[in-house]
Amino acid sequence: MRPTRRHAVALLTAAALPLTLAACGSDDDSETSASTSAAGAAATSTTVAGSCDKASLKLVNGGQLTVATDRPAYPPYFEDDDPSNGRGFESAVAYAIADQLGFARGDVKWVVEPFNSSYAPGPKRFDFDVNQISITPQRERAVDFSSPYYTAPQAVVALRKSDGARATSLADFKDVQLGVQIGTTSLDAVSDRIAPSKQPKVFNDSNDVVRALKQGQVDAVVVDLPTAFYLTAAQVPEATIVGQFAAPGGDSWGALLARGSELTDCVSRAVDTLRSDGTLDRIEQQWMGEAAGAPELQ
Repeated sequence: MRPTRRHAVALLTAAALPLTLAACGSDDDSETSASTSAAGAAATSTTVAGSCDKASLKLVNGGQLTVATDRPAYPPYFEDDDPSNGRGFESAVAYAIADQLGFARGDVKWVVEPFNSSYAPGPKRFDFDVNQISITPQRERAVDFSSPYYTAPQAVVALRKSDGARATSLADFKDVQLGVQIGTTSLDAVSDRIAPSKQPKVFNDSNDVVRALKQGQVDAVVVDLPTAFYLTAAQVPEATIVGQFAAPGGDSWGALLARGSELTDCVSRAVDTLRSDGTLDRIEQQWMGEAAGAPELQ
């Protein structure tokens, strides 16, 4: 799920932000993440073949691929508030898609598009947008999405001084008092992947989860990884991401395009190729893994 503000407000002063967990959805997104728009088979050549040849693409600006994201652009999705530098998870993904479509880095132009307006109905001034945008049925009625380039894993967050912060595996949390929000995929992940000996404390909303962690009512909390980045940077800076782990049901992000865009299938095919050849995994490991302070927990 994702709030109306971007959960990647990672570098803002914590005092300037309200007490609410970030997640990959907004108030309009009560429905769960959906499967994406139809994607063609992945191409085997460096660039996507057939009708997705660069010369045949219908672009907002001829000969130039226009990519949008919000501003400020925060790590680990973008580095130095500069999407054009290729550093950060989504910057790297965007350039990888561009490469699959036959565009050199100099042929990619970045524009600013506020998160909430990206999925509003109507024409777009970009070819596609990457901005941690969850794919939901409600949004799919107004815009197109590519195949998912990311599905959020779960993460364990603990106060730096706690015993939970020293854990190195999921088994280390068996006897730890965990906190989690009711009705979330995180609660399912705790039961399925950790199976703690202590019943986890279940809270009604995200504010209660944050409060419980800050006050030491629990030793650690389980949230999705994007929320964990936001929580440790802006809400509970005295906490740390102990690690991340895969679990079913996480929100999926896709490149957003105008409804009915002729580019949708081509971008999906590019994403599918990047997934099948391992490029997406490498980008994710580089920018969303241990280097970002979120090592894998087994």
